[in-house]
Amino acid sequence: MSDKVLVLNSGSSSIKFGLFDIAATEPGLLCKGLLDEHEARPRLVVRSPEGEDLFETRREAAGAEGGHLFADVLAFIADRFGERPLRAVGHRIVHGGPDYSGPVALTDEVIARLAALTPLAPLHQPRCLAPIRALAAIRPALTQIACFDTAFHHSMLPPTNRFAIPRRYEERGVRRYGFHGLSFEYVAGRLAEIAPELACKRTVIAHLGNGASLCALRDGRSVDTTMGLTPLDGLMMGTRSGAIDPGVLLYLLQHETMSVDEVQHLLYHQSGLVGVSGISADMRTLLASRETAAREAVDLFTFRAAQQVATMATTLGGLDCLVFTSGIGEHAREIRRAISERLGWLGMRIDAAANDDARERIDDGNSAVAVFVIPTDEEMTIARHCAALIRGRGVA
Repeated sequence: MSDKVLVLNSGSSSIKFGLFDIAATEPGLLCKGLLDEHEARPRLVVRSPEGEDLFETRREAAGAEGGHLFADVLAFIADRFGERPLRAVGHRIVHGGPDYSGPVALTDEVIARLAALTPLAPLHQPRCLAPIRALAAIRPALTQIACFDTAFHHSMLPPTNRFAIPRRYEERGVRRYGFHGLSFEYVAGRLAEIAPELACKRTVIAHLGNGASLCALRDGRSVDTTMGLTPLDGLMMGTRSGAIDPGVLLYLLQHETMSVDEVQHLLYHQSGLVGVSGISADMRTLLASRETAAREAVDLFTFRAAQQVATMATTLGGLDCLVFTSGIGEHAREIRRAISERLGWLGMRIDAAANDDARERIDDGNSAVAVFVIPTDEEMTIARHCAALIRGRGVA
């Protein structure tokens, strides 16, 4: 029986993947790569754990079922690692709703229930489910496992997971769920390894990328987060508005005569950094720009992030540790500096050289708040969950 698990992490325009050996206690990465079906010629790139190019191929056009690149991945794995190398495929699923608080083997019934959650994550859920269906068509006997971005936040309790609307809607599942849980889980685990004295302290993790959210942790468990029912809430993001006065939505519908679909497209695709700047959703582009609108977009991003860190600190009753992660959090020193400066009233002080070098710990010796930069690894989290499910429940 194989001990290899393929992990697929579906994003908005591409799918990151990793192949892991789960024979040992800790999964070992064998190779990683990218599937991109949104280019003119869809491509597959495979690299070693060290980043060495192992394989690349392109297709002239997408297959009728959209599964041709998945077939290429399976063919590469079989050629390099043996004819029957896979025990299972693990998937990042953005929304698990109220029912799924841990990984689960995918069946037709589970897939149908996850598809029914699409209105809660219209941008993400269909993209998470498409690879499942494509692989089922190619390799129907292959075990597939769902791992949920919402699961880490199932530890949240009222009042943090509640909206101030009639209770009958909460009974139908309308509540705050939170997202980026696979990332928060990994970073919380790394923080406990790096600084065990902080494991039980009041911590906020800032997952800052094209999608962005914060998570407040006490004793390593999620007690609050900035995203809510959907991944649209909370922080300003690359193309998403984040939290917004609901009266704005009523105005757009009633006085701008926009349709619901037009409002949805505006909030998910035309807002955030790209909406405020009118230039780009890419933080790197905005930081390099001299345009006033670019600076204003960056300023709003850091203002909203610091504001929401303070909100998380209110939930925690104080703040002992702040961790930056994901693309912007890991690589944009200007953003880390600006957010930390806005939080100076909390006694937060960072070391300029440490921040410029993106060292693991960037606070200075006099900071009242420990500040870290910890790269995230959602694929590793998924591999761990798959291994635990396979070993604990005898998944075929």
